[in-house]
Amino acid sequence: MSAGNERFSAEAAAWDSNEDVHRASESALQAILRHRPDLVENKKEAPIRGLDVLEIGCGTGLLTLRLAPYVRRIVAVDAAQGMIDALRQKLAKAATEEAKDSEGDCRASIQTICVLLEDPEDPALPAADFPDDAASFAPRRKFDLAISHLVLHHIPDHPALLKTLFGCLKPGGQLALTDFENFGPEARSFHPESRMDGVEFHGIEAELLAQQMRAAGFTDVSVQPEWVMEKAVERFPGEWDAGKPAGVELRKMQFPFLLCRGTKP
Repeated sequence: MSAGNERFSAEAAAWDSNEDVHRASESALQAILRHRPDLVENKKEAPIRGLDVLEIGCGTGLLTLRLAPYVRRIVAVDAAQGMIDALRQKLAKAATEEAKDSEGDCRASIQTICVLLEDPEDPALPAADFPDDAASFAPRRKFDLAISHLVLHHIPDHPALLKTLFGCLKPGGQLALTDFENFGPEARSFHPESRMDGVEFHGIEAELLAQQMRAAGFTDVSVQPEWVMEKAVERFPGEWDAGKPAGVELRKMQFPFLLCRGTKP
């Protein structure tokens, strides 16, 4: 994981310049809202009565900022310091702007934490019903919803992650994890060869992950294709080592994305 974290920290400054990550984040938001229409229905009351959300692998906050208007607060976690720094810069900029946009109005509800989350009682997480600077021995906050986007394929141990997320949720809390599906050998093309550091899986195997979610204790498990994204890929491994070639028609592929849902009893 350390090599992957170093890679993401190095790429953080330019991360938002990739249109693919914006399109995928917007699709992830819409998938979540389709299955949680209450978030849309209760949007006006979200700052007071909305959900507490945990996001792992938040990156530069592309999904975080999109979801923020629909929930009470988000604890956004990432193991790459560069990604957290990029999100914090966005939040700081929003705090100093006189005219807030629709995202800026909700950014005060976002707390950022740089940690490789492996324990639901990690002292880096905010304390339950205590100020954020409460003593480390206080119980940690539990969440109504845990989300991630394009994170699962970077995690080597899914059962351990699911166990951690189970422990982070309140009874009745839900998972909503999105990632691309492993549909066969060509799924490897999702990443250029030069960006394989930290890639543990070339997509998610739906039935295997569903089994792992049930084993972790989740009920009402559903791991289903939710949308398809077209993206440019290398025609052969290493084609883009020096950057995408100019004046060449790029090869494009369709990648199905899964929404992985489950409930903590």
